Amino acid sequence: MEENIFDKVQEVDLQKKMEESYIEYAMSVIASRALPDVRDGLKPVQRRILYSMIELNNGPDKPHRKCARIVGDTMGKYHPHGDSSIYGALVNMAQDWSTRYPLVDGHGNFGSVDGDGAAAMRYTEARLSKISMEMLADINKNTIDFAPNFDGTEKEPTVLPSRYPNLLVNGTSGIAVGMAANIPPHNLREVIQAVVKIIDNQIEEERETEIEEILSIVKGPDFPTGATILGTRGIEEAYRTGRGKIRVRAVTDIETMPNGKSQIIVTELPYMVNKARLIEKIAELVRDKKIDGITDINDHSNREGMRICITLRRDANANVILNQLYKHTQMQDTFGVIMLALVGNTPKVMSLLEMLKHYLAHQEEVVTRRTQYDLNKAEARAHIVSGLLKALDVIDEVIRIIRGSKTRVEAKETLMETFGFSDVQAQEIVNMRLYQLTGMERERLEKEFNDLQIKIRELKAILEDRHLLLRVIREEILAIAEKYGDDRRTAIGYDEFDISMEDLIPRENTVIAMTKLGYIKRMTVDNFRSQNRGGKGIKGMSTIDDDYIEELLMTTTHHFLMFFTNMGRVYRIKAYEIPEASRTARGTAIINLLQLQPDEKITAVIPIREFKKGSYLFMATRNGLVKKTPIEDYANVRKTGLAAISLREDDELIEVKFTDNKKDIILVTKFGQCICFNENDVRSTGRVSMGVRGINLMEEDEVIGMQLTCQGDYLLIVSENGLGKRTSIGEFTRQNRGGKGVKCYKITEKTGNVIGVKAVNSGNEIMMITTEGIIIRLECDSISILGRITSGVKLMDLKDNITVASIAKVRDKEEESEKEILQEAAGEISAEEAEGETTEQE
Repeated sequence: MEENIFDKVQEVDLQKKMEESYIEYAMSVIASRALPDVRDGLKPVQRRILYSMIELNNGPDKPHRKCARIVGDTMGKYHPHGDSSIYGALVNMAQDWSTRYPLVDGHGNFGSVDGDGAAAMRYTEARLSKISMEMLADINKNTIDFAPNFDGTEKEPTVLPSRYPNLLVNGTSGIAVGMAANIPPHNLREVIQAVVKIIDNQIEEERETEIEEILSIVKGPDFPTGATILGTRGIEEAYRTGRGKIRVRAVTDIETMPNGKSQIIVTELPYMVNKARLIEKIAELVRDKKIDGITDINDHSNREGMRICITLRRDANANVILNQLYKHTQMQDTFGVIMLALVGNTPKVMSLLEMLKHYLAHQEEVVTRRTQYDLNKAEARAHIVSGLLKALDVIDEVIRIIRGSKTRVEAKETLMETFGFSDVQAQEIVNMRLYQLTGMERERLEKEFNDLQIKIRELKAILEDRHLLLRVIREEILAIAEKYGDDRRTAIGYDEFDISMEDLIPRENTVIAMTKLGYIKRMTVDNFRSQNRGGKGIKGMSTIDDDYIEELLMTTTHHFLMFFTNMGRVYRIKAYEIPEASRTARGTAIINLLQLQPDEKITAVIPIREFKKGSYLFMATRNGLVKKTPIEDYANVRKTGLAAISLREDDELIEVKFTDNKKDIILVTKFGQCICFNENDVRSTGRVSMGVRGINLMEEDEVIGMQLTCQGDYLLIVSENGLGKRTSIGEFTRQNRGGKGVKCYKITEKTGNVIGVKAVNSGNEIMMITTEGIIIRLECDSISILGRITSGVKLMDLKDNITVASIAKVRDKEEESEKEILQEAAGEISAEEAEGETTEQE
């Protein structure tokens, strides 16, 4: 007995056997489980689910079916694996935060973005979505090949017709053996336009498409959860080579609450980031003191959208904490693109263009086979109709033969022998009803025959001419884009480390508007000019209560914008980094763009093209100090800002002007003193110097404004109690700096102290804002021109205990050209400069 057992033992090479078995397993996983087909972008389990659903007649126009029934059919007929894997794939195709254009319309609990699982399949229901019908369109017209299922009892499709490029549109991810695919989802309209571009180049120019043409159409991935992609370097690398890393960042906004605290509001997260786990991670970082300054985290998300509120301590810098969150959490994530798919059962990493070409080749085959199928059907029907028409010509003889025959078979044979009918024609004639002998029926048959002939000619033309075939594909795919296409959800943002980004941004004139409460936006010049033509400026801009536009300047997208604050610091960003907005939009809070300290406010904004010698920044402080520093000293400004001037504890920077060392400066104090001196009286000093005395102030007096004499013909001075006047600039004679100056306004109990000063021209308007937030707008021409030592006239009627808080110059009169706006920003320029290089700051 024992000898017989040992006789049956076979010696094998273990290494060889393991290699063979592992290779078989690896190939099975690669080709039949984990990777998508380049043609329809589906893995076998997804394809089988969709096919099972169409076989169940579970379309978008039918009621939802229990998921257990769909999973059972799929498992029993086509996919002999665990029901959990099938249901998992079904759920994924129904989740609108996982799939860009869901292929399944789910009904019930299909999970959440917090990572909650779907309910058991006995509770949930599903049906095909409308767009998935395009995946299965014409499947019964011999458009694709079918293969036997696992037990040979059924036929299953090897690929779906896929009337749109699903692989790129919905993306996919899969881990096989020794390789993985990770294809991001894209915008349907963009991908279809890219396919159309390839078709157009073939039809119109008979040439292959270059990758650069496709890159200009497909901007980048379009994730279902939105978010922002940083830069284009990773996108381009992925599209050219098939591999790349794309950095994705959450969409956030910093809001200031009424109690003075700031909140970081998160409205969109990177793709595949679990919201609940992210909130837990932030809480851990706060607990472990890795991030300091967060006092509370609340999730206010609902069916309308996501909203995570991160409340900060009053003294915390919101931008610093936001950057820490980007660094330590998945609020900034990397999507590793691997454009791997099966091409003829072989895994291949492809560029974007290669994937599109493979898809187009698939569509050519699908439409060719469908056209051939329709042609065969049309020819078969035309053959029958021609036989019926021929029979109607000799109907009496046909009836006689049928009546004289003993059986139907005999009648058929006699008809075939007598009139030369084919078997199918004779069968159809034998099956004719009596009503088909009427004259109307003959007309119907003749019309049908003529229509069939036209259709046959069209179908044959499509099969004979590839250009016609491509036009059919083009027309059908554009109809899908029109029907199901939507706008991009994922924005392409700027990456400070991606130098190539700057080259992609066109150099064009732009208008920057900033409000008193710190909202800033960028507008196109066309938008700005259309405002001017309207004559009432930036009407309809959505500002919050007590807010108004304080800064309005023209520059180019590639100019630097220097932001000076009351604390003597300077921040710098490129103009294109300010989000573009419409005329009616409020804009973005400046604290979202600059890392401002608590209680730090912008006091001056200056656009600069380049930091070249011969140009200076002239600054004035509340305590009467002035400073002139070469512009090149500010060429390198850090993200966290740079010290622009050294200030004493009780002092503030109130104004900054861009000069050329030739301007006359006017300083005005709250007690009505004024000094005019040439900027050459102030020697140039370094960036961190304190400056020199510009005006010798009386006790408790302070400087409330600095203007350049070239900014206007008149000096408009307004007092706290709403009185004001215009005085000719010529009345302020030049003196040496550091003196007490001369009287420019007569202070009385009735007037109160001077609150604001602006250099104005005829036709300008000013805006006066009270401590109660009331705004009045006045034409400067209506304000009296008076001498230096006068109090002026009443400009605004004020109630008790209410005073004027500030004044602003309105820059929206039709007469005020771009040149004048530039002059307001920094002094005179020539007309040629204004018309030519309008944005080179004077």
